[in-house]
Amino acid sequence: MMPEVVSLSQKKVFEEGNGRLLSYSQPSPGVDMAGFLRHAHGQVRVYWQDGQDPVAFAGFGVAAEIFAWGDGRFRDIQRQAEALFHDAVFYDGGQPLSAPRLMGGFAFRDDFSPDYAWAVFHPAHFILPHYQLVQANGETWLTINAILPRDESASANLPMLQEAWQTRYELLQKETGNQQWSMVNRQSSIANLRYPMPYDAWETMLNKAIGRIRAGAFKKVVLARVAEARFAQRVDVENALAYLNETYAGCYRFLFEVRPYHAFFGATPELLVQTNGQRIETMGLAGSIRRGATPEEDAALAHELLHSAKNRHEQQLVVESIQRRLHHAVHSLHIPEPAIYQLSNIQHIHTPIIGILRDASGVLPMVERLHPTPALGGTPRRPALEFLRDAEPVPRGWYGAPVGWIDHTLDGKFAVAIRSAVTQENRVWMYAGAGIVADSEPQKEWDETALKFRPMLDALGIVNGNDFHVARP
Repeated sequence: MMPEVVSLSQKKVFEEGNGRLLSYSQPSPGVDMAGFLRHAHGQVRVYWQDGQDPVAFAGFGVAAEIFAWGDGRFRDIQRQAEALFHDAVFYDGGQPLSAPRLMGGFAFRDDFSPDYAWAVFHPAHFILPHYQLVQANGETWLTINAILPRDESASANLPMLQEAWQTRYELLQKETGNQQWSMVNRQSSIANLRYPMPYDAWETMLNKAIGRIRAGAFKKVVLARVAEARFAQRVDVENALAYLNETYAGCYRFLFEVRPYHAFFGATPELLVQTNGQRIETMGLAGSIRRGATPEEDAALAHELLHSAKNRHEQQLVVESIQRRLHHAVHSLHIPEPAIYQLSNIQHIHTPIIGILRDASGVLPMVERLHPTPALGGTPRRPALEFLRDAEPVPRGWYGAPVGWIDHTLDGKFAVAIRSAVTQENRVWMYAGAGIVADSEPQKEWDETALKFRPMLDALGIVNGNDFHVARP
């Protein structure tokens, strides 16, 4: 076996003007997504599985890495991405989906200061993987990405890149075979599970928010709480993803393991935004209720949610805010009547929104316009976020923030990182939030967050992990 070319992948942080992207892709039958990620265990890994389209991306290793900080972070990432893809050379074999893409996301707040749980994450952090796999329409393509010194010829380096690709492909075929996502050892060896915020503190926080809403300070705010778990061994991310893929196939499943054994992953139902040229897609998602035990109970609960004055008001605030934020950016928006969006354990009110952009400048300007939506922040945005910053005792990190990918045209797709968890070796932190409006009730909102913890608790094999509070008589 020939040694892999190392000199082409050593530029860990892309420096504008000092490097040129070279990318080589070929079909890779016999390599599957689950085996590809297991093959990369212990390395930097990224993964995106689209819940609405039959396409999945994964990658490992780092060909280029870009960061940004502060209130200009969206524009800084846009500028760096444009520089990275400028003058890039793609040998894509005629499959556009195999072209390189940046994968990553942003922190919820632009003044994000990492605490212990988020120590290796940045306010904006994107990775161009050294090896990238795409599955779409029954085909699989393996791509190798590398940064060349700008004064070196792409064609002269292509044979070395092809050799490295072939070496890795043969290794993947040998090690992965035809593995499928599979779940084993569903009950984890958990040493400790705790919910740092007691119900009394939650009730106090919500009553304060409700008082501010009724006084006219804002109309809605989303408040979150945390569950912390510690295991006897490292968190089994592959097993958790297998569960999420099987149980929440309609969601956007993601993994950003920016350092080995430091991972952020989840399965979110909420699309923030997708752009494709002048076409833009987003959604309003708000209001929650559990699934029923029978079809009849399920339908009754869905009807209750769709006709709940509180939940319809919360949903309308989200849709109206999206309309306002996109007003000057679009020629038109199509907004149908809301419907019920069902997941395995929960139901939401959902409004898909499609529009035509005035300026096809990529996905990141729209991410900046829309984040955070009232579904995760509040409305009006500024006073709600100020209240949230002071009220929540634990930093959100990337929870509730945009995660997704950017292609070489600067189009891309981002979801809102809810139903998620961040891991550090054998520790994990899970997050769940609830939208608070004038007629919210602390007990019901507490129960809603308990329901929203369930996907990640189940994915991690944590049984009897619910944090129930029985209201005082």
